[in-house]
Amino acid sequence: MTNDLASDQGSLDRALELHGLVPLIDGHNDLPWRYRRMVNRAISAMDISEPQPQLHTDIPRLRQGGVGGQFWSVFVPTSLDSSQHVPATMEQIDLVYNMIRRYPETFQLALDADQVEAAFRQGKIASLIGVEGGHSIGNSLATLRMFYRLGARYMTLTHSQNVPWADSCTDEPVSYGLSEFGREVVREMNRLGMLVDLSHVSPDTMRDALDTVEAPVVFSHSSARAVADHPRNVPDDVLERVAENGGVVMVSFVPSFVSQEVNGYYQSRDAERERLASIAGMSDEQSGIELQKWDGSNPAPDATLSQVADHIDHLREVAGVEHIGIGSDFDGIGSVPIGLEDVSTYPALTAELISREYSDEEILNILGRNVLRVMRQVEDSARRIQLERGPSEALIEDLDGTGGTPSGVKR
Repeated sequence: MTNDLASDQGSLDRALELHGLVPLIDGHNDLPWRYRRMVNRAISAMDISEPQPQLHTDIPRLRQGGVGGQFWSVFVPTSLDSSQHVPATMEQIDLVYNMIRRYPETFQLALDADQVEAAFRQGKIASLIGVEGGHSIGNSLATLRMFYRLGARYMTLTHSQNVPWADSCTDEPVSYGLSEFGREVVREMNRLGMLVDLSHVSPDTMRDALDTVEAPVVFSHSSARAVADHPRNVPDDVLERVAENGGVVMVSFVPSFVSQEVNGYYQSRDAERERLASIAGMSDEQSGIELQKWDGSNPAPDATLSQVADHIDHLREVAGVEHIGIGSDFDGIGSVPIGLEDVSTYPALTAELISREYSDEEILNILGRNVLRVMRQVEDSARRIQLERGPSEALIEDLDGTGGTPSGVKR
């Protein structure tokens, strides 16, 4: 036992050394959303320079975890009135700027790969902005361009619901992938130099995007569907295409994406909720009480750090180690895997990869080099494309009629 403990500590020490060599870049953290929900966007009302145990993220734990770069999600829910999607996203971008301004000794805005590395050399956490869901642009390429000017460096094409021009993996198909306007969105993102993020989208949308892009793609917070059969995860045929494309899949820590057992549990719980809702004469209050009883008799299983590493193993086998990154989804999830409880725990995952005999070079690629490579390739492609064409003047009504492929029509 003593030798095992010494070995574990040795792996953790080595993990921290590796975190000092390249920026660990996490693809997705929802701290800005937590600020919006908990303190109405007031950065001064929740001081993350001090421990904040109600969060997964604060500055002491970011430092403990050896984080060198973070894509901050500027998510707003599709449930907002559609007229509010664009201004609410702008408010979230403003929140990220305010956070960087309040903690300049910790955070530094980064707009490209060189700036990520420059921030890291200065001991800062490179702060990048990611738009989570194409609903945020309001079907407007002009809005997309303005978000890029404000610092957004990726956009997830959908969130949990379809947009008029792209299908989500958790909604009924309408466009059966990307509409013609959706393809134009992807082309314009490539022209700008904005990463095309395929987390949340349907497999058909993934494939259409890969058919359309002129640069590598990312999945900012997704895992391997062959390991956990959740619709938010990436099928093997798409993983193979990501390798051909040069992109990166950033492994998520969401328990139902990580563990097939947890995924099955929530499928059973959803089925029970639907059964209760279908009972004639049962009120919402009664069905809620009955669901609580079901929860009491059916405790949720746990996901584990080891299972997250299993996804990394599978991605390495199918796509190759050059196409793996980390995308936790911290502060966007209600539960976490055992061993990956908050942003302080990344070294434990790195130590697990060391124990699985990943080489230092492989681990450095996973921590950040792969994402930096993709960023640079996207930036280089944008410079080339901008010599070939100017900003797209396409409108959704011109390409898709009233907006999107009609329901049930296969393109």
